[in-house]
Amino acid sequence: MSNTPREQQEASRARMVEFWRYYDAMEARLSRPLTERMLELAGVSPRMQVLDVACGRGEPAIPAAHRVGPQGQVLGIDLVDGVLELARERARQEGLENITFQVADAEALEVGARTFDVATVRWGLMYMREPERALASIHRALKPGGVLVIASWAEPARVPWASLARRILERYREVPPLPRADEPGVFRHADPARLEAALERNGFSVEASEEWEVPVVEAHDASDIVNWIRQLGGPVVKLVGELPEPRQRAWEAELLAELEKRRAGERVTLGGVTRLTLGTALAARGRA
Repeated sequence: MSNTPREQQEASRARMVEFWRYYDAMEARLSRPLTERMLELAGVSPRMQVLDVACGRGEPAIPAAHRVGPQGQVLGIDLVDGVLELARERARQEGLENITFQVADAEALEVGARTFDVATVRWGLMYMREPERALASIHRALKPGGVLVIASWAEPARVPWASLARRILERYREVPPLPRADEPGVFRHADPARLEAALERNGFSVEASEEWEVPVVEAHDASDIVNWIRQLGGPVVKLVGELPEPRQRAWEAELLAELEKRRAGERVTLGGVTRLTLGTALAARGRA
């Protein structure tokens, strides 16, 4: 008997939680420079109130909590309680008492208006059904003059962690097109003009934009990165699984060869270019 869509979704979330439980420490270490740059751009400092939207396992919420100190406060929200539990575990390990994690939908955020000095969204806005509703919610939550920093991915050619396996698969079979720019996906905000226009429509003044090369996964052996890609899942992995076994092996051999080109010394690294966008919340007329 097949599982219901709800059961399938719950199983998928459980797999995701276990995936990140295994890889969390590595990903947090590799992406720490980006996290710190987000907090620097936002000007996070002691006593501030910080909202981290789609915080997942606690990035950048937990580093922000260290910055705001005991008289500041951080709220991290996400839709998946399982990943929030990973964040809670880490916060306890780091002795943080000034941070709270709660399940909440950023598109219908119920927090106090004009409460937060800073909001951050690291690699989350692009996956939301209606990101502009989330931006409007964040705007309501920020004090006038408060700042928002968003991390989003650049175009596919510069984000190999999400595109390399797909590009190689195109040599073996027809691959459906990537989601459109108005659909949830990794590359939804690859065009900076699209994100900046959305910010401006929702009460933000865009102040700065900069790009960072970010490692996402690294290993001594390229085969470990192939395993990471398979565990991460997604449409490409499903399409690979539909190939005859010899063609699956050929796809993997080509992927391994491409990964080896990215070796530096004892390590192979796969990542991509992230764009940081800084916006300031304007005091809109009639804002509650």
